[in-house]
Amino acid sequence: MHIVITEKEVVLTKQDYQSFREIQNDFFDYVTSLGPWSSEEIVDYLEIEYPNITPSAKEQVDALIKSGHFEVALKGLGE
Repeated sequence: MHIVITEKEVVLTKQDYQSFREIQNDFFDYVTSLGPWSSEEIVDYLEIEYPNITPSAKEQVDALIKSGHFEVALKGLGE
């Protein structure tokens, strides 16, 4: 999984990217990305960076894993 930070949102993706250049090609307003990380590493990072995230980081990561979607914009970042 990767965290993709764009100019407007933070996106969680389970797309299997081989390099950040591939991610840049998929997100026109790409700023930076983190990963690939395990779901546990993603949750840990999000809980540190966004301690008030709602729904919780774990809930959002688990929902993406269980869904048929490859990516989701994170909610409740308080920005």
